Amino acid sequence: MRTFSGTHAAKIVGITYRQLDYWARTDLVRPSAHDASGSGSRREYVYRDLLELKVIKNLLDAGIKLESVRTVFNYLRRHVSTDVAAAHVVISGQSVVLCDGEHLIDAVRNGQGVLNVLPLANVKQELDASITNLKKKERDEYVASQQAHNSRLAKVAASTQTTRRIAR
Repeated sequence: MRTFSGTHAAKIVGITYRQLDYWARTDLVRPSAHDASGSGSRREYVYRDLLELKVIKNLLDAGIKLESVRTVFNYLRRHVSTDVAAAHVVISGQSVVLCDGEHLIDAVRNGQGVLNVLPLANVKQELDASITNLKKKERDEYVASQQAHNSRLAKVAASTQTTRRIAR
């Protein structure tokens, strides 16, 4: 498994080494491969750690306060089974909402404020199917009306020929 030194991790993620050190000392993100064990020891981060660091940086860049980021991350770690970076997060002001299937969960409030999500993908499919069915129905009605019209014309033509024969 590839590991990254603290210096490399900070550069890759786009934060300062001082931020990285502070986040590690305050348990926001601890290095998974090797933690510092005293003066002169090196921290070693794995790819998943870098993903978490980058998500934290993005949340901070979006204006979320560090304490809220801590709360969000504690919630995400407890409730997201895949990589934290795979989670769908919506940021609105100081609110961070996790999209979990068909629910929106306020991660800052530890799961409070659960809302339902209206999946819109099916709306498009249903609309397209309705349009297709309407076009088919209109086409069928048009064909039926043309057949009825042609049938009436045929009857009129037959009637006209009968009238001409009688008149002769």
